[in-house]
Order: sequence, then structure tokens, then C-alpha cells
Amino acid sequence: MANQGEAQFQKRRLRSSYVSVILSVSLVLFTLGLLGLFLLYTQKISNQVIEDIGFTVYLHDDVTEVDVDRLKKAIDIADYTNSTEYISKDQAVEILKKDLGEDFMQYLDYNPLLASIDVKVKSAYANTDSLAVIKSALARSSKIKEIVYQESLIQKVQENLRIAGIVMLVFSGLLLIVAIALINNSIRLSIYSRRFIIKSMQLVGATQGFIRRPFVTRSILHGIYSALIAILLIMLVMYYLQSILPDLIQIQDIEILAYLFVIVMALGIIISWVSTSLAVRKYLRMRGNKLY
Repeated sequence: MANQGEAQFQKRRLRSSYVSVILSVSLVLFTLGLLGLFLLYTQKISNQVIEDIGFTVYLHDDVTEVDVDRLKKAIDIADYTNSTEYISKDQAVEILKKDLGEDFMQYLDYNPLLASIDVKVKSAYANTDSLAVIKSALARSSKIKEIVYQESLIQKVQENLRIAGIVMLVFSGLLLIVAIALINNSIRLSIYSRRFIIKSMQLVGATQGFIRRPFVTRSILHGIYSALIAILLIMLVMYYLQSILPDLIQIQDIEILAYLFVIVMALGIIISWVSTSLAVRKYLRMRGNKLY
């Protein structure tokens, strides 16, 4: 009866150790997943900010509606175009009235403003070099009087995004190192509690591969369980964020979520596998008198 009670106690202790490792790894993977989610949506926001950058094409007064339509269609099908909007002379007046807060036309007997096409470019073309090439190409048209874009603003946005990217990359690297260390320590503590079993198997002639295999297999399963728990928690966080930030967080962003969940699953499996292999190898090489 005493031996049976001791066996039951050891089983409970072993299950508790497994649960502790799974929960510890889950929380670390959850933290990494949140960081990954933040980075992915930061990239999405950055692209949106960049794609709000564009240029304005001002047209000559004698341009006909047919000319405008042809020019707008030509810009629409260009590789660099994200969207376009035609603003007529009358619309330009209304916009300026709204900006100024008064009717400036009462002092004039003609409309001095030009019709224009506002062009928003794709993020890959939202830089001064690309816009200079685009401007040079469009300037050949006799229908266009002037092309204007804010070069200093574009340079400032690019510089800020580059600095933010470097900071996030460094922070992500540090957090990943800390996460790997935490997972490794949790697994090493779990293996430590079974160090005598490892040494006993070795003493009766079991090969290192035979001894290592069940530990690694179980560790990989624990990594999968931990990743699934972390993914579930991330999904819950996303549903909550979608309720308060519906324009930004979209559960339907399948591609973003797929990348994130694959990375979380891969980290759970790889880190658990490597940490367990190293921990078991340590005790396989350790002398018996060093186990205590």
C-alpha cells in the first residue's frame, strides 16, 4: 500500500510538472504572439500612412472633360497608383472656402483655382526617388500644368518609420531571447525532477537516443499544446480589440493571422525540442555523484 501511495504521489507530481511547463510556455508564447500581432499591425498602419502620401496634378484651364477622363484613366492603370480623385475648379473653390472659413470669391470676378487630380500612390512608390520619376514622366503631358508633392513630409515619414522599425526590431530580439531563456529554464526544471530516471535507464544499458526519444516526443507535444493555448488567448485578445478598434483590427485578416499562428506554433515546437534535448544530454553526461 505504501508503494502504491508513493507511485500515485509521483504520478500526480509528474502531471503537475507537465501542466506547469505547458502553462509557463503558453504564457511566454502568448507574450511573443502579442508582440508579433503588434508588429504585423504596425506594418499595416505604416503602409496605410505611407499610402496616404501622394501628389497633386494641376491641369491647364483649357483642358476638356474628355482630356481629363483620358488622363485620369491613364493614371488609374499605372503601377504606382493606389487611388485617384478628380477635383474640378468649382469643387476646389468649395474646399478652399471650407478651409478658410469664408467666401473669398465675393472679392473676385473669376475662379483662379485649377482643376486637379489627387493621386495616392502604393507604399512601394511612396518615396522621393520614385515620385521624382513619376513626376518627370507625367510632366511630358501638355494637359498638365504642374505636379506638386511634399518632399520634406515624405522624407520625414520615411525617417520616422525607419527609426521605429529599428527600435521594434531591437526590442523584439531582446524579448525573444528572454522568452527562449524562460522556456528553457521551465523545461530544464521539469527534466531535473527526472534526472534519476535518466541515469537509471543509462545504467541498465539504454542508448542515449532511446532515452532521449520519449522526453523529446513529450516535449514536442507539450510545445504544441502550449502553442494552441497561446493562439486561443491571442484570438480572445483580438476579438476584444476588434470591439474597440474595428477599423484597425480585422479578424478577417487571414494572411496576417496565418503567419502569426504558424510562427507561434513553430516557436513552441522548436524551443521545446531544443531545450529538452540539451537538458537530457546534460544529465546523460553527468556523473552519478553530481545528480544530488
